[in-house]
Amino acid sequence: MRHRPRLDPDFVPAVLWNRNYAANVAKTPGSKPLAISLERGDSTVSVYRTNVLPQTAENSALNIRYVERLLKFLLWQRGGYRVLIAGAPDIARQIQTMCSPGGEWAFDHDFMGCKVYGRPMEVEACEEVPEPRDAPVPLGRNLDGCRIGFDLGGSDRKCAALLDGKVVFSEEVRWDPYFQSDPQYHYDGIRETLRRAAEHLPRVDAIGGSAAGVYVNNEVRVASLFRGVSEDDFEKRVRRIFFDLQKEWGGIPFEVVNDGEVTALAGSMAMNDNAVLGISLGTSLAAGYVDPDGHIRPWLNELAFAPVDYRENAPADEWSGDAGCGVQYFSQQGVARLAPLAGIELPAEMPFAEQLVEVQKLMAEGDPKARAIYETIGTYFGYAVAHYADFYEIRNLLILGRVTSGEGGGVILEKASAVLRDEFPELAIRLRTPDEKDKRHGQAVAAASLPKLN
Repeated sequence: MRHRPRLDPDFVPAVLWNRNYAANVAKTPGSKPLAISLERGDSTVSVYRTNVLPQTAENSALNIRYVERLLKFLLWQRGGYRVLIAGAPDIARQIQTMCSPGGEWAFDHDFMGCKVYGRPMEVEACEEVPEPRDAPVPLGRNLDGCRIGFDLGGSDRKCAALLDGKVVFSEEVRWDPYFQSDPQYHYDGIRETLRRAAEHLPRVDAIGGSAAGVYVNNEVRVASLFRGVSEDDFEKRVRRIFFDLQKEWGGIPFEVVNDGEVTALAGSMAMNDNAVLGISLGTSLAAGYVDPDGHIRPWLNELAFAPVDYRENAPADEWSGDAGCGVQYFSQQGVARLAPLAGIELPAEMPFAEQLVEVQKLMAEGDPKARAIYETIGTYFGYAVAHYADFYEIRNLLILGRVTSGEGGGVILEKASAVLRDEFPELAIRLRTPDEKDKRHGQAVAAASLPKLN
């Protein structure tokens, strides 16, 4: 490991741990292939093939550590309620126990099964996994006609009105959706945004939107925007909120997807290139992917909960309960976690967003303690990008979000680039940031391009 995070030298990059394991497998007689398939609710299937050490008493702990961390990443990257493991029935049984309702992965069992796919999560051993059926989603890059695009964030709503691809109106309106218990607040806010954009068009042919969360065929499955809404109101008034809005607009084409996917799509459109992984470092860690053919895939890409640090005592996420996940390293929460390690004392009750602002102020003043935070995040990020490249084909990595604002963002890019250059010279990945035009309009324009006209 050529670069150690300045404030966190015990960090164990997932990419290096995995590569050391693979090297051990390659030189150990009796190592064998293992395949994992993940089936989603739309009957699409992802398949990942690898190799594991012989399942001896000596290798058992290493094997289960490798496979369960690998599967955890795949679940949050690609999604799936039914997992089949071929080539190692004993490992499959251990994973099955971990992923039971009362096991270590009880959160994943409930989230992936009940909340996202609406059915019990299953883990089974098999002799051979099915063939992959990973069809891309034909959304985006449609700019004909009169369109509205919107982006729903935790603190603001953005929208743009487009006439044959030209932005004729855009705005950003503050709102506070997280802890609103009445879903009418959300409905009225989105409706008002659409109405204001429509005033600048002769008609509305299509509407596209993006928001944080999991959306399947326009249906809200899990979304932090509605965290204050009761389960009963969520089922009755939130799950199909975008269908209700579509009806108000006469049933015109209306598409809503995860904001990470639209971020990647916006980057792809702006750069006129594909194989784009978009990463936003903000309240949490958002991600989206456009494949080498320019398509979005039916994946979750919730990399906030995908592991990047394999040390045993890695910081744990308070929501999922898992350790070493991206949200603890690449978000406002990550900045707050590092601040005391840098010697910056902030009130424990201060919200993470306000702690970030204080660190940014210190950075602007040239404070070396603040710089150490950004250097640490940049080192983390370099190793994480290399890890992501083992699961995505990446030519361009678009990095944005409030954690990257100001001088600290440049430090993050500088340190991440150094890690990639020194440790992973074989990876030809361009780290990019959006320009001011793309920051203002890019997300809403890309969202507007999602639906095809009838």
